[in-house]
Amino acid sequence: MILTRKHLPRRTFLKGIGAAVALPMLDAMAPALPSTSKKAPVRLSFVYVPNGIVMKDWTPKGEGKDFQFSRILKPLEPFREDLFILSGLDDHNGNALGDGPGDHARAGASFLTGVHPKKTAGADIQGGVSADQVAAQEIGSKTRLPSIELGCEDSRTVGNCDSGYSCAYTNSISWRTSTTPMPPEINPRLVFERLFGAEDFSLDPETRARRRQYRKSILDLVRQDTEKLVKKLGPTDRRKIDEYLSAVREIEKRIEKAEKENRELTPTIEKPAGIPVEFTDYAKLMYDLQVVAFQADLTRIGTLMIGREGSNRVYPEIGIPDPHHPLTHHRNNPDWIEKVARINCLHVELFAYFIEKLKCTQDGDGTLLDHSMIVYGSGLSDGNRHTHENLPILLVGRGDGSLKPGRHIVYKQGTPITNLYLTLLDRMGVQPEKIGDSTGELEHLTDL
Repeated sequence: MILTRKHLPRRTFLKGIGAAVALPMLDAMAPALPSTSKKAPVRLSFVYVPNGIVMKDWTPKGEGKDFQFSRILKPLEPFREDLFILSGLDDHNGNALGDGPGDHARAGASFLTGVHPKKTAGADIQGGVSADQVAAQEIGSKTRLPSIELGCEDSRTVGNCDSGYSCAYTNSISWRTSTTPMPPEINPRLVFERLFGAEDFSLDPETRARRRQYRKSILDLVRQDTEKLVKKLGPTDRRKIDEYLSAVREIEKRIEKAEKENRELTPTIEKPAGIPVEFTDYAKLMYDLQVVAFQADLTRIGTLMIGREGSNRVYPEIGIPDPHHPLTHHRNNPDWIEKVARINCLHVELFAYFIEKLKCTQDGDGTLLDHSMIVYGSGLSDGNRHTHENLPILLVGRGDGSLKPGRHIVYKQGTPITNLYLTLLDRMGVQPEKIGDSTGELEHLTDL
């Protein structure tokens, strides 16, 4: 047998001056003999929404495969066969446990750790290692970045943000160690540079901004390398390269547009360069950055905080000028409850955008969604009462065939949400003895 296919290493980069662009999985990266081809890696992502959910508009009717989508979850109906709705999971360590007020801080800090955070507004913060970082410590060396932590709302990480709890707790769901939170990056430009560029961050911001004005597109910097590579590829790989680089360039254009808009704002508005003015544009851009990071296998683990816990963001784009957090303390006022439900709906609509992108992106023998496990949820269920039981949780994706979605599963009272994380990490080949207060793996995710 004569094998003529040229083999590219999986970690092939397009290189130029000050830039290195990773590539998506190509046919040319698989060995010439199909029987020895490598499987696509499994990706893990956590999307966090703050301040709880209007649970009567979240919880679907029916269980198993015979469930009906609720009002808030309706945007996800096209992905019915790709998702689980998981009811009954608890975050016990988000409760006071003798520490009094501070439910928002505890919700954020314990959501991925399963550990009750120390009540302090000083430097002596202490929580637990989060599930994403447990995975990153095990498999992070296989990619350019062990993990990425993204956010859509600015917040300080020091000081008192919730009844004597440090802002580090409300601002970070990802913790590398019990005393080291991983604050999310909120500026799309800086995320882009971290993924694809080589900007010198030792320079002062003014000098970096001046250099950016004269800098070419990152794709222009690697154009020569791209042209040489494309000549060696087959038609299928050429199409994949074209689609991927087009997506990268589209993100560049949106960041540049946002920077231009921000320069035109009045000086009284302080906003880091690169952040779109409209929240919906902002969230979609951060989702897209995570998609291309997964597509190019720059990382396999990500977190995205749609807002910091206790968020006071306003949503004028859907006719809600009121701050989010105070609305959740509605005291059963129907007008306020309706506004919170509309915010919840918007968040799920944006999440559906992310899922659609993953489902439409080819990856090895399937799609990114086939090879991903995406958790969406909050550390609070009822924001009015600050409850940490029966959390609103979604799990989307198939984990490369290890999950059997398309169902609403109701777990018995007292089941720790960390049992879910233990199960997902096992599907990635990461097998910690425990995560926080976990008691074992979840049942029913792999059987029909």
